[in-house]
Amino acid sequence: MKIVMPGGTGQIGQVLVRAFLSRGHELVVLSRAGRSAARLVPWDGRTLGRWQEEIDGADAVINLAGRSVNCRYSLANVTEMLRSRVDSTEAVGSAIERCARPPRVWLQMSTATIYAHRSDGPNDEASGVIGGDEVDAPRRWDFSIEIAKAWERALFAARTPGTRRLALRSAVMFSANPSVHLDLLLGLVRFGLGGPIAGGRHFVSWIHEADFVRAVELLLERDDLDGVVNLASPNPLPQRDFMAALRSAAGMPLGIPAARWMTEIGAFVLRTDTELILKSRRVVPGRLQAAGFEFEFPVWADAARDLVTRRRVRGPEHAPAA
Repeated sequence: MKIVMPGGTGQIGQVLVRAFLSRGHELVVLSRAGRSAARLVPWDGRTLGRWQEEIDGADAVINLAGRSVNCRYSLANVTEMLRSRVDSTEAVGSAIERCARPPRVWLQMSTATIYAHRSDGPNDEASGVIGGDEVDAPRRWDFSIEIAKAWERALFAARTPGTRRLALRSAVMFSANPSVHLDLLLGLVRFGLGGPIAGGRHFVSWIHEADFVRAVELLLERDDLDGVVNLASPNPLPQRDFMAALRSAAGMPLGIPAARWMTEIGAFVLRTDTELILKSRRVVPGRLQAAGFEFEFPVWADAARDLVTRRRVRGPEHAPAA
């Protein structure tokens, strides 16, 4: 297939590019800047240009574009997170609308953060609770929920009747390559700080990179699937158990717990927001499992052992371009 991937120079894009190139697909990455093993074509993420010629006649588009959420939730940052997602999605939709030979499928990145901050039950696509106004969640966490809603509205408002569309409500994808998520957590573990946070009862949803790639491949191939799809392992777990399994994989028995106020200080120092580590994301892949998808890493303990082992073998490298 010919696959066009806007925003494909980040971590998820790098994982998909490596996998798809190894399978013989033609990859075109649209990017403002950065490096990629695929052919790079410039775009600004907002306006139509020569890049749209790559989409005309392509088999698939996988749009990963969007400003990183790993930042403080200031008005300027939240505005840029929103605009970078909505503008790029609208630009891709406009390009597809103008195609003489539109792609048959458009996978659009979304986020599992759209679901409510809750631990009382799992969120699947059919019965999951869309977030907002939770009693024990800071009001600023509503920003990411509203961004996710706007992101998906832009996808489904596009006039692309000949193109199947899917919104990928993804949990955090963990990769053995240099990455913010795994490297940050392993850094805490190595210093003995990988214990429960604020009691550790909030749920962590996750997906191993191998299952992420295989799930995307399934969605590219299955013409009977459209709409929203959760990309997450079937076994989210409380944060205290999540970190205990990671400590075990890293050979670190000690994990000092942290109070909520400590995470506020740490998030300020790291210029990020506590939502990324305190929001309870209990998300399950109802539609993937109904479609017959079998996870290679359904359990976090097994995934953690694989990721830590492979990360050690690869050693220190430069992180992927943002």
